[in-house]
Amino acid sequence: MTDLLLLPGDGIGPEVTAQARRVAEALTPDLTIEERAFGGISYDRHGTPLTEETLGAARGARAVLMGAVGGPQWAGAPRNLRPEAGLLALRAGMGVFANLRPALCFQPLADASSLKRELVEGLDFMIVRELTGGIYFGEPRFIEELPGGGRRAVDTQVYTTAEIERVARVAFELARGRRNKVTSAEKSNVMESGLLWREVVTDLHAREFADVTLEHILADNAAMQIVKAPKQFDVLVTDNLFGDILSDAAAQLTGSLGMLPSAALGAPGAPGLYEPIHGSAPDIAGKGVANPLAAILSFEMALRWSLDRTEAADRLFAAVTSALEAGARTPDLGGTLSTTQMGDAVLAAL
Repeated sequence: MTDLLLLPGDGIGPEVTAQARRVAEALTPDLTIEERAFGGISYDRHGTPLTEETLGAARGARAVLMGAVGGPQWAGAPRNLRPEAGLLALRAGMGVFANLRPALCFQPLADASSLKRELVEGLDFMIVRELTGGIYFGEPRFIEELPGGGRRAVDTQVYTTAEIERVARVAFELARGRRNKVTSAEKSNVMESGLLWREVVTDLHAREFADVTLEHILADNAAMQIVKAPKQFDVLVTDNLFGDILSDAAAQLTGSLGMLPSAALGAPGAPGLYEPIHGSAPDIAGKGVANPLAAILSFEMALRWSLDRTEAADRLFAAVTSALEAGARTPDLGGTLSTTQMGDAVLAAL
């Protein structure tokens, strides 16, 4: 069995993934590592962003680390063959339904945030985003021509009790190991799916997790609270669409999108999917200035959640902290280090 499957993807994906691989080979040289094409580059080579062989390799690995996918050169591809469709298919094919996105502000970066230091210093909360349901997967979805002119677009937001309950359970269990508080975000005031979400989370809490504090919040208010008083949150659980938006807002609190990793988990024992939450950033691709820390920290999460290497994960987290304390900064953080030089700084700290 392969320990770690790398899917570098497109844009800056190969650049940041290469630095994560350097760290992996130095820190855990006994891990077996494979690499496959994924996303736009796979479409160019094989006519599909996700081949059956790559999906099979992902299912057979212990952990999958991907870079990013997409770019303007694939804008004309059929929607079902665009790089982003490959990412959705990978998540669904691996059955990874719970996306863990930590909003963590490293002490040396408290002044790099767009918010005041007192709002973000010591920030540490976790967004748990449902990943394989909701409006990104719901059917029907189409654009149709209307009689008399104009067009109509339809996307379907749909959730079942089971889908909501399994991701909420992950959030409650996580909270028990943190500060014991879950905030559930939805739009129950205007959406039927939001109302079901609130009812299912409330029922699960009463049945199995009454020892955990549960709060409900409307998703738009959650967005406001994230920039007003983010340290009030411990674990924030929400659906696919709202989780996508709220986690990007939370990323800016930490100083840069280039700092935030993520883990996507499924059933116990199944491989996890790990990826930085930034996109492929085609505007800086190939310039060697992308921040690789989100990719490196995604590997840190893989060590912790899928590879049973907690001690190595702790060492890597400490090394990233040490590199930042020593002043290592890529341009997104106000510094001048290249992607490779930032990787060098982490390796030196290790």
